[in-house]
Amino acid sequence: MSTQSASTGPLAGYRVLELGSTIAGPFCGRLFADFGADVAKVEAAAGDVVRSMGRRAEGKSLWAASILRGKTNISIDLRTEAGQDLVRKMVSNIDVVIENFRPGTLERWGLGYDDLARINPGLVMVRISGFGQSGPYSERAGYGITTEATSGLREIIGEEDRPPPRVNIPLTDYITGTYAAFGAVMALLARERTGRGQVVDTALYECAFSFLEHHIPNYSVLGEVAKRAGSRQPGTAPNTLFKTRDGRYIQIAAGNDATFRRLVEVIGQPELLDDPRFVDNISRGENIDACEAIVAEWVGARDLAEVEPAIIEAGVPASRIFNMQDIFADPHFAARDMLVEREDEDLGTVTVAGIAPKLSDTPGQVGWLGRDTGADTAAVLADWAGLSDNDIAGLAADGIIYAKPIEAGKTGTDD
Repeated sequence: MSTQSASTGPLAGYRVLELGSTIAGPFCGRLFADFGADVAKVEAAAGDVVRSMGRRAEGKSLWAASILRGKTNISIDLRTEAGQDLVRKMVSNIDVVIENFRPGTLERWGLGYDDLARINPGLVMVRISGFGQSGPYSERAGYGITTEATSGLREIIGEEDRPPPRVNIPLTDYITGTYAAFGAVMALLARERTGRGQVVDTALYECAFSFLEHHIPNYSVLGEVAKRAGSRQPGTAPNTLFKTRDGRYIQIAAGNDATFRRLVEVIGQPELLDDPRFVDNISRGENIDACEAIVAEWVGARDLAEVEPAIIEAGVPASRIFNMQDIFADPHFAARDMLVEREDEDLGTVTVAGIAPKLSDTPGQVGWLGRDTGADTAAVLADWAGLSDNDIAGLAADGIIYAKPIEAGKTGTDD
């Protein structure tokens, strides 16, 4: 019997063992759980570091409540031979292993892909690391924010005359977790044809680098080094942020001739269409300061409540810069189920992000919020490794596992 409630999601029936920690690995696992896979997260007794990150309430991490959602939680000391042996016992019943240790760590523990594939040739192993499993940087420690710097992505974020800032999310970790999940699903599809599993080698710096797609041939052909451009879209105007009279910001993107015609009607200056500086997209890109100044003057004389609906109703792409208060009050987020409430025994009602993408026939769903460390150790080891209650009690007594609480019901078979 599965340790997760029955699911109709597209990944229902797949079992995933998450050995990853912090953000990239757990986010990959979260995506699997959102779409129906039975995901068991392995932590040390001290808990994943994500449990100490972000804001807290009632002594619990709100970040962990979201990123660990829909998973069962088991606690194993993987640095012990007995803990490593538990992974080997489970692996024949697992489809995917997610890990983000430094390359070589699992091999030292006898848990590398070759070791586990001898037990389960169909196993897919998702390996997340800073710089990949090979190459001269492979053994470097790599956090998302430092590999973001290596990738070149950080260089193009922010204002040109200021140091490149960080985004207030672990952006590269989330990018990599998404690529890792996509790679794992591709490997599972390939397994249907070949019967064999494989390694999904997912490097943080490579995933971030891939987002620089159009800047790469620009350098190759033109020798152009991509620079920070602030809120502007270089070579296109008006496509930037504008400040309203009441101090809010709105992004207006009239990036082609048709939308510019509609915009000048809204601001009451149709004569701009006859100005040689603004007659087409190329001309406006060459006169970007002058073009933006005209729009900025109109926007700056009005409040957001007047500016935003007028521009949107004219069919010009635009949006205020939403903050979290705006999002929680917005009808579209609500209509699309992007704010999902779940109950936690300590926190009460907690709102987390909804499911993306939306599948019409086999949609995902948000399961329970992140559980406590070791909450499901006994149940998962009984189900996935075939251990008896006495086996589990002995491992707990030896400090190999942490089960909370081990005495709560029968989990396996008695010896």
